[in-house]
Amino acid sequence: MNDETRPRPRQLRLGALAAALTATFALLCCTGGAGAFFLTELGGDADERVTSTSLDCTEDFRVDIRGSMPRMSQYGERQLRNAARIIKVGQEMKVPPRGWVIAVATAMQESRLLNLANRTVAESGDLPNEGVGADHDSVGLFQQRASWGTVAQRMTPEYAARKFYEKLLKVPGWERRPLTRAAQAVQISAFPDAYAKHEEVASQIVNALAGGAARTVLVAGKQACDRAAGGEIAASGWTAPVPGGVGSGFRTTSRPGHNGVDIAAPKGTLIRVAATGRVLVARCDPDNRGRLSCNADGWPDKGGCGWFVDVLHAGGFITRYCHMVSKPRVSVGQTVKAGEVIGEVGSSGNSSGPHLHFEVHEDEDRSSRGAIDPVPFMRSRGAPLKGSE
Repeated sequence: MNDETRPRPRQLRLGALAAALTATFALLCCTGGAGAFFLTELGGDADERVTSTSLDCTEDFRVDIRGSMPRMSQYGERQLRNAARIIKVGQEMKVPPRGWVIAVATAMQESRLLNLANRTVAESGDLPNEGVGADHDSVGLFQQRASWGTVAQRMTPEYAARKFYEKLLKVPGWERRPLTRAAQAVQISAFPDAYAKHEEVASQIVNALAGGAARTVLVAGKQACDRAAGGEIAASGWTAPVPGGVGSGFRTTSRPGHNGVDIAAPKGTLIRVAATGRVLVARCDPDNRGRLSCNADGWPDKGGCGWFVDVLHAGGFITRYCHMVSKPRVSVGQTVKAGEVIGEVGSSGNSSGPHLHFEVHEDEDRSSRGAIDPVPFMRSRGAPLKGSE
């Protein structure tokens, strides 16, 4: 693939992913190279990176706020115990796990999961605290102001979490809103886009403390593990892009340069963006002869992705969707919500038949150096690719 930008050195990895899963199916021919492209608006802060875990989704999400806490870089026992308190209140109120992720991400932004006092309260010595915030009369995990309750109430983690959830549940369609918009509807912050960058780590914290709960989706009124597809969004904020099964896998022995997976699906099948993000690229990829020939079916060795889209997500991840049947439904710079339709399955570019070539890249790196195996990545988000296990 030709690209306008030069590759840059890769940034630090965001953490080890779940153990790789492999599958071998019938071959569908396509290619997926890329140049590098770096954007930071949706990326997480470097000092907030934690190690992903391969926790099974147990469907038993009880949280022990008094037990030992998992080890995560940059978040100590005290902070994770506060996160556990937030989750436990959500459980008691029967808030779905998506709400726990939103609440934890919000507290990460507002207080770094510390029960902060303002300077007046800290200097009075009347209430124990875990640090001093800097915003007027705001206190506690969510930096709530005086209208939310007394100082003592707002500095009680359980009270603060309950007030947050009460307001969240009143937000119309909160479960399907991008995390930052749901959080902002509650907090009314001066920095409304600041919450998005915490979604990835908040999901990992919820998984670690609550048995993989961020990998669940509501199915027939019950939380089900690893079932996010067809526009249904897991608590992590992810969904499978199309319902087909994985064909050609990631960097197989026979195709070491295959930087994604091929998902079989009939022509015209709707392609849904895997998570909320911002469109980086939406165009026709030139073939090996430099021609823009995406409006016709391709063939093996033609080269290129055909009509394709790249989307940047929280945590610095990028997803790529190749071989669309026609011009994508989205444009560069557009914000898209998880599950939103961005195009239809086709066979443009280097393709032997209709399918979606799907890639995941980390560290905001669109080049082949940033590509990782989509199969374990999507399963760890509760949105496994059908036929990939």
